[in-house]
Amino acid sequence: MPKLRIAIIGAGSVGFTRKLFSDIVAVPELRAAEFALTDIDAHNLDMVRAILERMVAINRLPTTIVATTDRRAALEGARYVINCTRVGGLEAYRHDIEIPLKYGIDQCVGDTICAGGILYGQRNIPVVLDFCRDIREVAAPDAKFLNYANPMAMNTWAAIDHGKVDTIGLCHGVQHGGEQIAAVLGAGPGELEFICSGINHQTWYVDVRVNGRKIGTDELVAAFERHPVYSKEEKVRIDVLKRFGVYSTESNGHLSEYLPWYRKRPEEIANWIDLSDWINGETGGYLRHCTETRNWFQTDYPRFLEEAGRPLDPKQRSTEHASYIIEGLETGRVYRGHFNVKNKGLITNLPEDAIVESPGFVDRFGLNMAAGITLPLACAATCNVSIGVQRMSVAAAIAGDVDLLKLAVLHDPLVGAIASPDEVWQMVDEMLVAQAAWLPQYAHAIGAAKERLSRKTVATRDWRGAARREVRSLEEVRAETARRQAAAAVPNAAA
Repeated sequence: MPKLRIAIIGAGSVGFTRKLFSDIVAVPELRAAEFALTDIDAHNLDMVRAILERMVAINRLPTTIVATTDRRAALEGARYVINCTRVGGLEAYRHDIEIPLKYGIDQCVGDTICAGGILYGQRNIPVVLDFCRDIREVAAPDAKFLNYANPMAMNTWAAIDHGKVDTIGLCHGVQHGGEQIAAVLGAGPGELEFICSGINHQTWYVDVRVNGRKIGTDELVAAFERHPVYSKEEKVRIDVLKRFGVYSTESNGHLSEYLPWYRKRPEEIANWIDLSDWINGETGGYLRHCTETRNWFQTDYPRFLEEAGRPLDPKQRSTEHASYIIEGLETGRVYRGHFNVKNKGLITNLPEDAIVESPGFVDRFGLNMAAGITLPLACAATCNVSIGVQRMSVAAAIAGDVDLLKLAVLHDPLVGAIASPDEVWQMVDEMLVAQAAWLPQYAHAIGAAKERLSRKTVATRDWRGAARREVRSLEEVRAETARRQAAAAVPNAAA
């Protein structure tokens, strides 16, 4: 067999690329692989390459590292292609958050649905289809496309239906939610089991067991409400658990913007969120986090390079799915995880064409999904609304259809709870004009959008949101990180 080649698109992100690499080479059978890194930022790419090469040298690995800005060269012969890109970077992402605020729409993350997530999808989908074309033309015939990029469902939907590439969407929300459930129930390693199913970022723990004993809703609610941290940070998730009867995978901030109830009245948002961390619901929280840390890699590169000189510990392998999928397919060892794929009967009360996130098993014979799961009616209803938005968003991105794009945004749960149709139409025009550089499929429509904006009829406001925090300096971020690490180390020190 030819040498195993793993390509990573968007490899200039040091933290995630390093994690993926460490996870994969933790598997003895995968250490001789060739990693082909590609990114549009040659400088960052070169620094990441140097870090990985140092890890290879220190650990005496038979691994090969190749880095190039030529994407097709990186994909040539690749058996696995991992997508970690953010199209438009922070410049475009800022518009996803700031423009909707002018219309009263307060988002925490804005990368899945809601106004920001839908426009993010419009930027991503044409690029994802470019990746798919290259995979079809130059990658290995049986190449698998492992997509980590958001909006997960939209990107995966486009890659499968229009890119015609064997695609699996990967997210870590299920693992992290499972860790929370284990913590509140006091379950030790290997004691918690669950079935989690739904759509990405709206996935539901429909069956939770500890040592085989089924955990009921009342017991789980009580466990979360008495937890000293989650009772304060996860108010939306706990409220939904009480009403729906099942816990959601997604963070408090994420979940609050996928539903129409918790962020529609500015004076009530503070009742549902916690500002101790961006992910708990802060206005534009992820944008602030990304803005604060964007220069971290540049300024702390010597530290990252020094850390790369430490021996790898296979026990530190993360719970990210990618390495386990590759291990299962290459070695035959069975891996159970939760994957984003076409529904096709996996969840009985969601549409066949939707991208669902549900349990499956990977081995040498491929990905084998568990079929026939039925969601509780409230969970299915919530998912179905988002699926309708995703379906329209993908179709709009493929066709460059402004009218359909506006209808997709209009039908978004949070947008629809806040904005009138006229406000949505004007907001989308404003976002299209602001992001025109990353929206080639809408080039024909930008002139008309500008003309409509010149005679805009809807009033906007200069609003920073209901729960905004100021962007901190790099020094402040470092100090906060040090405080968190010190606090986390106290129990270990006492032991």
